Amino acid sequence: MTTDARFLPVQTPDAAAPRDFTDAAAAVAHLRALYDQATGFLLGHFTAILEGASPVARYRAFYPEVRLIVPTHGKIDSRLSFGHVVAPGVYAATVTRPDLFQHYLTEQLGLLIKNHEVPVSIGLSDTPMPVHFAVAAQSDLAVPQEGVLDFSLRDVFDVPDLNTMNDDIVNGVAGALPDGSQHLAAFTAQRVDYSLARLAHYTATAPEHFQNFVLFTNYQFYVDEFEAFARRVLSDPDSGYTAFVAPGNQQITDGHDTIVPLSKLPQMPTYHLKRANGQGITLVNIGVGPSNAKTATDHIAVLRPHVWLMVGHCAGLRNSQSLGDFVLAHAYLREDHVLDDDLPVWVPIPALAEVQVALQEAVAEVTQLDGYELKRIMRTGTVATIDNRNWELRDQSGPVHRLSLSRAVALDMESATIAANGFRFRVPYGTLLCVSDKPLHGELKLPGMATDFYRTQVANHLLIGIRAMEKLRDMPLERIHSRKLRSFSETAFL
Repeated sequence: MTTDARFLPVQTPDAAAPRDFTDAAAAVAHLRALYDQATGFLLGHFTAILEGASPVARYRAFYPEVRLIVPTHGKIDSRLSFGHVVAPGVYAATVTRPDLFQHYLTEQLGLLIKNHEVPVSIGLSDTPMPVHFAVAAQSDLAVPQEGVLDFSLRDVFDVPDLNTMNDDIVNGVAGALPDGSQHLAAFTAQRVDYSLARLAHYTATAPEHFQNFVLFTNYQFYVDEFEAFARRVLSDPDSGYTAFVAPGNQQITDGHDTIVPLSKLPQMPTYHLKRANGQGITLVNIGVGPSNAKTATDHIAVLRPHVWLMVGHCAGLRNSQSLGDFVLAHAYLREDHVLDDDLPVWVPIPALAEVQVALQEAVAEVTQLDGYELKRIMRTGTVATIDNRNWELRDQSGPVHRLSLSRAVALDMESATIAANGFRFRVPYGTLLCVSDKPLHGELKLPGMATDFYRTQVANHLLIGIRAMEKLRDMPLERIHSRKLRSFSETAFL
């Protein structure tokens, strides 16, 4: 059978007129109803076709939309970095998965209604919903590759569109929407849906399990420590943690429950220690290299986490450092190159005071050292991130000279990427590394090099990252999401 889209009528769900809301929870409930109607329509026709029905129309549904009209300039609390628009006008954002983002959307819409004293309008956008993303939430369904069906999928359903699935908004190059309205959120619905699908693929865990506080590591040992910590706190009814999720969406709620390791791990195995309202901690083992670091943060960013931190291994560049010493990054030398097109290297990546203080206090608590004594095991300084793991094997005069000029105290392959993407996506970031080798001073990563001090420090490192996250979790949200991460023209949504 050959289907020619030019001759198929377009069939859509019944379209309701937009409705105004002054109650954020009611607005989100209506978003959910519109989203469920759209996905149900697409899934119904898609399933029927998979079961043998012939397409008799082009089936199209649209993402729901939030629209805000601010008629006049108003006096907004100047301390706020989000939750308001900068000028009168019309603002809009397409929305996906309101079930997943219910808490976030209720919070953001509530701030807009409160700060501007106007209603938000909830209706349908003019952005078609790709059938791939409608199907993505159904674990028992998959979209066949082109050529498997006896018609072209794009002739009958909408497919992902790069025109609405890019990073133009966060990169500051997006113009107004076709109707002249301005962007209300950092990501379009299609961009969010794309990342949610990618996260499930790369991490082997569903997006629903991701928590607001994200740790990145480049070493398997931290995964083992994270699971051991999770089992301990799940055995404590007063800890506040409710579940632990491993790849394959294996979830345990008791510290003695069994997790069966997957026979084949995903590219970036991810683990979630859950708490109410997503206030737990997620650990992502990104492996080695800036490419994975960018990929992970590109997609996790759409979940709007409150903080992400890098806790991994690094090369110490000073002779005064010992294996197992910590490095708290307060600046970054970016030679990773993966973000050069999105965030030029001349853009400074500032240290965030709230994150720096939380990390330093966590080091002091876990190691029981403070003040001048803490300097014995921890340096603050510039961390260099490079894209060549074997840089030591080249002529060292160039790299070493640059490292010296930058006053770098450590080198790795992920930290600056994670920090820079945090800056780009307005996600608070930080870095605490553990020295695992000193290539400029003859201490390479070789078997038998680890000392008892090093092994103890590595065990402490993960606990420090967790403790820092718990400190940040206790801060008011407006303190964590600093104005330093926002430009003079920003979206209202966090």
